[in-house]
Formats: sequence, structure tokens, C-alpha cells
Amino acid sequence: MSSAPTVYIILYSLYGHIYTLAKHIQSGLEEQGLQVKLYQVPETLSDDILEKMHAAPKLDLPIITAEELKDADAIVWGIPTRFGSMPSQMKAFLDSTGGLWANGTLSGKPTSAFFSTGSQHGGQESTVYNLIPYFAHHGMLYVPLGFANANMFDNSEVIGSSSWGSGTVSGSDGSRQVSDKEKEIALTQAKNFANVVISMQKGKVTLQQREPSSTESSTQQSSPVVQKEKQVQDQPKTDAPAAPAKEEQTSTKPAGSSTPDHTKANKVDKKEKSPSKCFCM
Repeated sequence: MSSAPTVYIILYSLYGHIYTLAKHIQSGLEEQGLQVKLYQVPETLSDDILEKMHAAPKLDLPIITAEELKDADAIVWGIPTRFGSMPSQMKAFLDSTGGLWANGTLSGKPTSAFFSTGSQHGGQESTVYNLIPYFAHHGMLYVPLGFANANMFDNSEVIGSSSWGSGTVSGSDGSRQVSDKEKEIALTQAKNFANVVISMQKGKVTLQQREPSSTESSTQQSSPVVQKEKQVQDQPKTDAPAAPAKEEQTSTKPAGSSTPDHTKANKVDKKEKSPSKCFCM
């Protein structure tokens, strides 16, 4: 029996909101039987700048490298927003994955994301719009949340999240903490994402079991042109006699005859009468 798929949760969290959501994403994935590893992207700001920004203490998480992404069966990204887009730390890391893109290493891997914004309209949807080009270039399969949790229809209070992924609203000063309803939405996203990952793994196992022999596989994978050439080569050769060359028609007109040659005249006449064709349309 194959082992459970491994999901990487890769995040950047300045004030701890994304990390809080990540723990609930992790819980939901593990409830479905998946293995989960948490990572953070490298920090690009100095300690002095972080202190002035009143950043939370650094997380005790391993720092991810681009090369390690190849070992994940699926990836979920935790991303706070900066002016409706991702922070420079996350962008710098994604920009470092060019080597994986060149080799198609991440192609076919399921992926998803969750977010944190300072306000209700701070970019929980526009942030993912800026992520999709990375996933598209890598050939990764983005799995959206949809409106899969009833809390997303509740307008009685501030609730983060969108159809693209779960989320929270931290407040402009980061004082608002992740609410219980936002945590429930994160759990829903994790469980739905886990079902997709598990289904894809089962599908891969089924396809591997149905794989034909190496000879049949090479024939099936050949292009139509190669297969046609092979069919022609395999056909038995026959020694059919060559068709006789068509005899040239010779004029039976007696020598010195003064009968006019109407054939040439008719050709010239037809040429003159035929309408001209225009191919400029």
C-alpha cells in the first residue's frame, strides 16, 4: 500500500495571523490522513527593520529552499498581503524557482493558498491573482475553496476568506486575531484540498497498474506519423508487374496534309474566354 501523500505548508507570517491559520490548515489535512510539513520562506528584512515594524518573534520553522519543493506531493501557501499583492519575501522565493520550472519539476502538483489582510477589502482575491501566473508557468493545479463553508455567507461580523481560499482580517495594526469562524473555514479548505490530493494519488496508482508492457507502451506513445511508417514497413511486399508506360499519341495526319490544326486554336480560344481569377479577397 502506498504511503500517505505529503503536503508542504509554506508561509510568511509577520504578525502571526498566517501562522495561526496554517496550524488549522495542518490540522484539517492531518485529519484526512495526510502528512504535513510546515516551512517559512527566507526573510529579506533586517532585524532592525523588523523591530521598527513591531514584528512578532521569529517562527521556529525550517526555512524552505526551492530544491525541496520537488519532494512535496502538494503545496499550500500562506500569504499575507501587501497592497493587494504578495509580500516581497514570498515573491523573492517564487522567483527563485526558475530551475524547477525549466525542468517541469512541479508540473501536476496540486496547490492552494490562504491569506491575511489588514482590511476587509485589502486584497484577499487580488493577491491570488498575482500568484496564479507562477502556478500556471509551473503547471501546478490550483484548488480553490469555493463557498464551501456557511460562515462565508455571514455578514453579521467581519470574516475573512474568499472563493479562492480561507483568510483572516488582521486590522491595520495587526491587533485583530483570527476568529473562530475563520478557523472553521480554514479547516474546510484543508479537508477539501486533502480529498483532491488523495483522489489524485489513487488515480495515479490505478494508471500505473494499468500500464501496458514496454513494447505496447512504446507503440502507443509513438506519434501517428511513426506508427504509420511502421505499418507501411510491416506490410508484405509483392512483385506486381510495373504498369506499362502510356504510349505517346502520334499524329496520323498524312505528310504534307494541309488540314488546319484546330486543337491549338481551340486552346488559345479557351484561354482567352476563361474568366480571370482574383486571389486578393
